Amino acid sequence: MLESSGCKALKEGVLEKRSDGLLQLWKKKCCILTEEGLLLIPPKQLQHQQQQPGQGPVEPSQPGGPNVGSLEPPVKLKELHFSNMKTVDCVERKGKYMYFTVVMAEGKEIDFRCPQDQGWNAEITLQMVQYKNRQAILAVKSTRQKQQHLVQQQPPQTQLQPQSHPQAPPQPQPQPQPQPQPLHPYPRSHPHPHPHPLPLSQPHGHRLLRSTSNSA
Repeated sequence: MLESSGCKALKEGVLEKRSDGLLQLWKKKCCILTEEGLLLIPPKQLQHQQQQPGQGPVEPSQPGGPNVGSLEPPVKLKELHFSNMKTVDCVERKGKYMYFTVVMAEGKEIDFRCPQDQGWNAEITLQMVQYKNRQAILAVKSTRQKQQHLVQQQPPQTQLQPQSHPQAPPQPQPQPQPQPQPLHPYPRSHPHPHPHPLPLSQPHGHRLLRSTSNSA
């Protein structure tokens, strides 16, 4: 409960809560607002606690009565914790009352009303927003701490990997082998540099012989 956690009471007073029955009657509840939620106490419990000192001589016939009454109030308290509260909605002013609805995370709606000058709806909304902000800050801090722990654990693992890998990467890449160049084509295509020299020189030789024979 909120009281057992040592939360300070920021506001105390009386709120009227709409009952869940068919008649939906307005029933008074003694409310205590803390940094973590709202406590609803039935007024009968407070009446019993206030009447116990004055009824001391009357109740000895029931010795267990006052003791049980002093132990039961924590069990009968209704707690509306801000972690389970979604929003405060439907704020309306009608006559001397301020009507508002507390919407829980599971979708349940609880209707309240109070005198306009008490401002319970504003106080509940403010404390709920501050609680959500504190929880969000704590969540961010926890995630950062987890990330820091992971970063501190990762460096020894990353240092072992580079020591094993440097020997493998230096592999010689295959260099292109020089291809044999073809030999010069001329000796093969033309084995003889002058294939037809004689037929051209022979006619001139015969003419010279004939000319000498005629002159003789």
